[in-house]
Amino acid sequence: MNPIIAGIQQVGIGIPDVYEAFTWYRKLFGMDIKVFDDEAEANLMLPYTGGMPHKRHAILALNIRGGAGFEIWQYKSREPVLPAFEIQVGDTGIFTTRMKSSNISQTYNFIKTTNAEILGELSCAPDGTEHFFVRDPYGNIFEVVEATDWFGNANSHTGGPGGCMIGVTNMEKALRFYATVLGYDTILYDKTGVFDDLACLPGGQSEVRRVLIEHSLPRAGSFSKLLGSSKLELVSVLDRTPRKIYEGRYWGDRGFIHLCFDINGMSKMKALCEKNGYPFTVDSSGSFDMGEAAGYFSYVEDPDGTLIEFVETHRIPILKKLGWYLDLRKRDPQKSLPNWVLKALSLNRVRD
Repeated sequence: MNPIIAGIQQVGIGIPDVYEAFTWYRKLFGMDIKVFDDEAEANLMLPYTGGMPHKRHAILALNIRGGAGFEIWQYKSREPVLPAFEIQVGDTGIFTTRMKSSNISQTYNFIKTTNAEILGELSCAPDGTEHFFVRDPYGNIFEVVEATDWFGNANSHTGGPGGCMIGVTNMEKALRFYATVLGYDTILYDKTGVFDDLACLPGGQSEVRRVLIEHSLPRAGSFSKLLGSSKLELVSVLDRTPRKIYEGRYWGDRGFIHLCFDINGMSKMKALCEKNGYPFTVDSSGSFDMGEAAGYFSYVEDPDGTLIEFVETHRIPILKKLGWYLDLRKRDPQKSLPNWVLKALSLNRVRD
């Protein structure tokens, strides 16, 4: 039996100032539920931090409307490094994070009133859905896309992340990885050319192959209702040699550092990854503690070295002020938490 995937739990974002970024993401994207706020030493990520442990500060932020979260991540023992070159469409790694919107034109008009940098105009993706791109103050590009699956109500113009655009070199190999390991087994489009909707992006004039994939089976597990469905767009550039987005840099440096999935059954996931030739490169081998949350985590690399994290959540705070924590190890791993419990996470909202 395969492990249970509840959905994308979070996208990790390397940032120079964790609180400043949390404020910005709260105001623009409604990412205002603080699940944890933790300073510690990252001593298990040595393969990706130059062989040395480093101090870090991380905040996990969610949006009660649904979608994944942001793990806003800041080095405390070194200055986070920017890429030495301009990242372009098709460079390998996470190029954009896809943010869910229930009304794309309203979201576009709202973001135009902020200090965010909109790249280009509203345009149509190859499947006809409207989308647009926006850059944060740190150089990270977000793609705002139409979505139909929602969980709770809030005043924000978007939900959380619903996927990513990921640069790959060998499309067939990447498709096999994302299908067999992560369940993205359905191709929504597979198009090759120079695309008008990418023209506003760095490298957007290149000829690329774009494949949008989703999972045919609905996600299951404790947080599946909140995290919702997701899509990944794999992009391979055809008229130049792509570079690695994290070339010469550490995990945790500036940019999108990983794509994290909430799962149940870590030993099954480990076996599945090894069977397909993608062994864990980091393994917490038991429970870790993030201050307010606890669980078990591991990492694998996709065929191009993009970091995929798996987290098996053991404990989360529902209402920290009253000491209300939920132990997930005692539940049926297939079932989602009741709506009222998931909505109670909004008690941890940070309001401006």
